[in-house]
Amino acid sequence: MTQSSDKNTPDRLQRVLISGGGTGGHIFPAISIANAIRRRYPDADIRFVGAADRMEMERVPAAGYPIEGLTVSGFDRHNPLRNIKVVWRLIKSMRRARRIIRDFRPQIAIGVGGYASGATLKAAQKLGVPTLIQEQNSYAGVTNKLLAAKARRICVAYEGMERFFPAESIVMTGNPVRASLLDCPMTQPEAKSALGFDPQRPLVLIVGGSLGARTINRAVAQSLDALTDGGTQLLWQTGKTYGADEAARAAEGHADVKATPFIDRMDIAYRAADLVVSRAGAGSISELQLLAKPVILIPSPNVAEDHQRKNALALVERDAAVMVADDECCEKLAPTVAALIADPARRGRLSVAIAGMALRDSDEKIVDAVEEAALPADEPDK
Repeated sequence: MTQSSDKNTPDRLQRVLISGGGTGGHIFPAISIANAIRRRYPDADIRFVGAADRMEMERVPAAGYPIEGLTVSGFDRHNPLRNIKVVWRLIKSMRRARRIIRDFRPQIAIGVGGYASGATLKAAQKLGVPTLIQEQNSYAGVTNKLLAAKARRICVAYEGMERFFPAESIVMTGNPVRASLLDCPMTQPEAKSALGFDPQRPLVLIVGGSLGARTINRAVAQSLDALTDGGTQLLWQTGKTYGADEAARAAEGHADVKATPFIDRMDIAYRAADLVVSRAGAGSISELQLLAKPVILIPSPNVAEDHQRKNALALVERDAAVMVADDECCEKLAPTVAALIADPARRGRLSVAIAGMALRDSDEKIVDAVEEAALPADEPDK
């Protein structure tokens, strides 16, 4: 028995289910989409489904939305025997997702990636609920490719995605980013001063995500003298896990280096930066595009389908970023930073090129696609 739209389907969004998470790169876009739906439909009931042991179980309620957790996890590519438990968890999660959907009766289920997204959207499709996929990367993941055939709309951020998805379902929207990043009222010198740096000298922002990036932290720690040669200053977001303690110790005694596990005001940090060093997650790239920041991308090798390298190449091919491979980071990061800091014209060209790839108002465009997928063909009542 399907739970498809009945004859009395309303002409406005009333019940929306959003699924996904696992990392901030999935959670922040999901919350941005929810907020955009709420702005357009203030009375809409928006609920989330995530993985029970992941960060969305804290971040989503903190943003004001209810969430239910599935005991789902990803497949282990290194130890296939462990996947017996993964398959059993997936079956249980599918059953729970079906119960959630039957009880809530959403008009649409939106998947933003992450372990829970596949189980939830597959259950929704089997129950006849319209689905929308938000694919953030330039190379589609296995789960989204499997779900694509029955998805009403597929929102993407890169050109050429018809090689993965049905062309008639694709909508070019870009990836939603945190609105607060775009509203910094300070000039660059003011931002540098607010962070405790000399406003007249160049500043490099190094970010490795909430957990940190071990390779980046190691490369920076062993190259601090070279990185700060000539008066360059570093704002180094180490994360709280991978090499954070060693990074903090390495930064001691370097007056031009501030190492911190977390940066509260990323809008100020981005505004202050003359150059950014970052992983190549889809969310980070979208932020950098909108902020027109020259960047050195160091793709993580520990991601599905090597998608970060492919994200980075999509920019490098348009001369919109510089890429350093993870296994060459310790050797090449410092000279690459030094060369770009010494070449303002090159940084300017990178800034123009990356800004040219930016897609604005992505959250609103996604809500437009949600309406097209969930509501009757006539004009929705807004």
